[in-house]
Amino acid sequence: MKMLSLMIALIAVLQLSACNTLSGVGKDIQKGGEAIEKSAN
Repeated sequence: MKMLSLMIALIAVLQLSACNTLSGVGKDIQKGGEAIEKSAN
């Protein structure tokens, strides 16, 4: 039972960190898109 709880906690932490990473990538892509948009104008 203790091992199951540890596995669930580990998976939850990994999923949360992946979400934060993907969020950061999304922001970077958005900034890149804004820069391209400004240079096109």
